[in-house]
Amino acid sequence: MEHLKEKIKSKKFQNIAYGVCAVVLVGWVVFRFAAIGSENARAVFNTARSAADVGAPVYAIQVKNEPGTLREPIAVRDNRALVSAARVGRFQAGQNVGDGEIVSVSHNVDLNTGMYIVRTRDVDDGLQYALYQSDGYFIPLSAIYGNTVMLAVDGVATPRSITVVRQDAENAQVAGLNDGDVVILSHVDAGAKVQIKE
Repeated sequence: MEHLKEKIKSKKFQNIAYGVCAVVLVGWVVFRFAAIGSENARAVFNTARSAADVGAPVYAIQVKNEPGTLREPIAVRDNRALVSAARVGRFQAGQNVGDGEIVSVSHNVDLNTGMYIVRTRDVDDGLQYALYQSDGYFIPLSAIYGNTVMLAVDGVATPRSITVVRQDAENAQVAGLNDGDVVILSHVDAGAKVQIKE
């Protein structure tokens, strides 16, 4: 045992151990470079490299000025609904609600409830939707970041300032777009290369 301890402590043994470690380390580095070269040669799919070269795959819609419908929820009871000051401007006489319509929208707060009264005709009790129909550019709310949308212009994500004219829980009518603009629905950074998914 003493003889083995002396050999391990010897300079010759330590030089051999260091040499073996160096050979293993150099071999590992060479192997990694060879593997990377092989991957490049075989064109193995690499998401980050593909996004940088040909563009990140994104979903998008091509917009045009056309008729659209937004739906505003309204809880009706006995052809009467109470709505807050923040929402009263979204309702107007003549709007369709289910099989009926809105007859009038109060311009004064009801002192008993602190709400505005919307009167309807031929509307079933319960949660209904007042329909707002108009011509314009309609896009999902998820595509809007503040007052900006991302457009695909020559394969590059390009920001465009827009104004939300009206919205419901899922979609918005916006101003600031043109017929044929391609609005990106996926989240991307400005200036990123994009590839539209079919």
